Amino acid sequence: MKTEKNRNSFSGSIGFVLAAAGSAVGLGNIWRFPYLAAKDGGGLFLLVYLILLLTFGFTLLTTEVAIGRKTKQSPLTAYKKLQEKWGFLGVLACLVPIIILPYYCVIGGWVIKYLAAYLTGNGSSAATDTYFTDFIGGVEQPLAFMAIFLFIVAFIIFRGVNHGIESSSKILMPLLLLLIVGIAFFSLTIQHTDSNGITRSGLEGFWIYIIPNLEGLTLQGFFTILMDAMGQLFFSLSVAMGIMIAYGSYVKDDANLAKSINQIEFFDTGVAFLAGMMIIPAVYTFMGREGMEASGPSLMFVSLPKVFSSMGRIGNLIGGLFFAMVLFAALTSAVSVMEAVVSSLMDQFHISRIKAAFIETLIALGGGGLVCLGYNKLYFDISLPNGAHAQILDIMDYISNNCLMPLVAIGTCILIGWILKPKTIIDEVEKTGCRFGRKSLYIVMIRFIAPVLLLILLLKSVGILRSI
Repeated sequence: MKTEKNRNSFSGSIGFVLAAAGSAVGLGNIWRFPYLAAKDGGGLFLLVYLILLLTFGFTLLTTEVAIGRKTKQSPLTAYKKLQEKWGFLGVLACLVPIIILPYYCVIGGWVIKYLAAYLTGNGSSAATDTYFTDFIGGVEQPLAFMAIFLFIVAFIIFRGVNHGIESSSKILMPLLLLLIVGIAFFSLTIQHTDSNGITRSGLEGFWIYIIPNLEGLTLQGFFTILMDAMGQLFFSLSVAMGIMIAYGSYVKDDANLAKSINQIEFFDTGVAFLAGMMIIPAVYTFMGREGMEASGPSLMFVSLPKVFSSMGRIGNLIGGLFFAMVLFAALTSAVSVMEAVVSSLMDQFHISRIKAAFIETLIALGGGGLVCLGYNKLYFDISLPNGAHAQILDIMDYISNNCLMPLVAIGTCILIGWILKPKTIIDEVEKTGCRFGRKSLYIVMIRFIAPVLLLILLLKSVGILRSI
């Protein structure tokens, strides 16, 4: 009881919502969401994503936040406190952020490298064909930038919940939103005529983005869109990786949980939509539909610098603002990932925040170093069960996102839906007297629909259902 009484907490609902939204607004929203929207029929993907967010995503998000507040424990120990025999779920949930943080810090280091290039007026160099591969193919620079990013994240975590996580979120999130809105609306105003004399505008790209494209749509194609949108929700809402349980444990008992969850959903949807509005019109204007096929690192570190270069003199400014925005998004997400591990170490081993943060920093530093070397001295290429080619970063991403996260989510649905019953979560949400507006939907989703969808996603991820 003493541990729970002394546990840090967010000062209010705004602090929790901004921190949780900051976790949700990460690299997944910026480089994965626009690509999937472009690939999966624009507005059709947006519609499917929105429906899933308000049903499937809402269910997982509500469950994890409520588990955190009810147990006042981190992911590693929360499941065990709910049900002794289900403590293994906490271990799996804690493994996810342990695996994710090292390669997230590597990518964060890449962002700092590109931001430095634009701030020093070298944006045109960043647009050359070999700039990215030359950079990650080196040894010293990727390691140095990874360490810089990690130490910024660790510094915020060292400062604790109120002075670190909450304070940084209150600064970074408004700046992030300001930049993403500004760049998004700028993307709508641009126009470009290519070497073939074809003129394209950002507004045309915007209509491609939001208008559903049903041309050639089959049942299998729709199912692919459904699975893509559901997979994206894991990134967007930071569920099934212990983060929302950790953050939920810092929410005060008198907070209106239902209202806070609605606000997180709103933030996530808005930023994901703006990320697409920021990137798709710009890429379409300067690179056509072909340019919209890029995803992941190739979109952010290869395609977009070429777009900024094509803008002329203003491109260096827009590129700098863009990578500043990406850095803020990466930091808020990385902080939440690290906190999930640090809080777990504190609760499991009853050690101080300083000691727990120091241990996790060393783990992430070692893992991040391996990821950096995976592009040069330790490079190899293997095929994963889902057919993708991979090296160290891809393998870590596959294990955490394609295997462990669906397993954690399925286990959570079974535990809450059938063992402890949905009333466990419903009572936690309603204990302050607030209304749980989607109670009936929650029960149906947690017991029946979500587990089935998650099982299909898992089977697809591990290559058993490749045809879907």
